[in-house]
This record gives sequence, structure tokens and C-alpha cells, in this order.
Amino acid sequence: MTDDLLDEKLPEIPAGYVQMNWTQGFGRQIGPLYERIVDENDYTRAFLVGEHHTNGMKNCHGGMLMAFADMAFGHAISLKVRRFWVTVRLLTDFISSAKIGDFVEGTGEIVGEEDDLFTVRGRIWVGDATIMTGTAVFKALGPRPEKPAWIKVGADA
Repeated sequence: MTDDLLDEKLPEIPAGYVQMNWTQGFGRQIGPLYERIVDENDYTRAFLVGEHHTNGMKNCHGGMLMAFADMAFGHAISLKVRRFWVTVRLLTDFISSAKIGDFVEGTGEIVGEEDDLFTVRGRIWVGDATIMTGTAVFKALGPRPEKPAWIKVGADA
């Protein structure tokens, strides 16, 4: 049994964030991931850059940032229409980098909707510095189950 995740060694996560319960597949590989949800128009997803997120220069790998942007931007659809979604197009601009120990945050805003296609504008940042911006098109699919009990919305967040 490893002791590398004892409470005294856990990183400090900003107030209001909860760890996402994504423990299978891809989410397990890139996590842990966090989120803070105020309402269907105000949310932030986040992760703490660890060694497994880095490239050869010890910066957060661009692929990790793009995967995170996909999840952060697309979540706008999950909250607004409570449907599953797939990515049709994801365009990003890398502005700066993140390093081990940085708390990376991101969100998206729906700026267009036609039939089952949603256009989202998003931003990824560390502290006060924007490190990535982008736009994406997502196709909404079937309905999602009701919000899990661990998601606190509004004044309870």
C-alpha cells in the first residue's frame, strides 16, 4: 500500500471545488479533476498539474490542455440542456504555459445554438494569466441522468 496520498500530502484545492467522481477510463488517466458549479451559466473545471501531465520541458503538455479544454468548454452543454455531447470541432490558441503545481482552471460559454449543435467560447487560465483560449462546436445527444447529489448549485456551492 502506498502512502503518497495521505491527507498531509494532498495538495490544497481552492475553496468551492469538489473532486469530480470520474474514476474510470480517460478521466482516471488525466485526473484528478475538480469542478465548482454555481449555476447552469457559471461553472469552472480545474486540475492541478502533476508530473504525469508534463512534456519533456516539464510544462503541462499541450495535449493535456486540449483534452481539458474539451471537457471544460463542453460542460456548458451538460449544464444548460442536461444532455450528453460529442465534440465536432475544437480550436485552441496556446498563449502561455502551466508548470507542475499550477492549478489550471477553465470554463466555457455557449455563444450559438442551432438544432443540436452548440458553439462554445472558452478560456483556460492559471491565477490571473490566461494560458489558452478557444472555440468549439459540440453536438448534443441523449439526455443525461439527474445531477448527482455531490454537485452543489447556487448558494450552497
